[in-house]
Amino acid sequence: MKYIAEIDVMPLKALLDPQGKAVTGSMKNLGLPEIENVRIGKHISLEVEAATKEAASAKVDDACKKLLCNQIMEFYEFKLVEVK
Repeated sequence: MKYIAEIDVMPLKALLDPQGKAVTGSMKNLGLPEIENVRIGKHISLEVEAATKEAASAKVDDACKKLLCNQIMEFYEFKLVEVK
């Protein structure tokens, strides 16, 4: 079976996010002072072939831990959808 994984990688909340801080400051300059605490991360979409959803989830989790996410500074979460 083939699955599509939608992965979000974000900076840990305890760490400063310089990009997010810059964008938050720019919101005020654009006349949008109501928007605050912007956090900027990355979104990754990939396909994985696996026998079960659990096996696909394990493979995606492994890819996140080994390559896609720096767990010292970031956290991740993902959703799997079976391709029909």
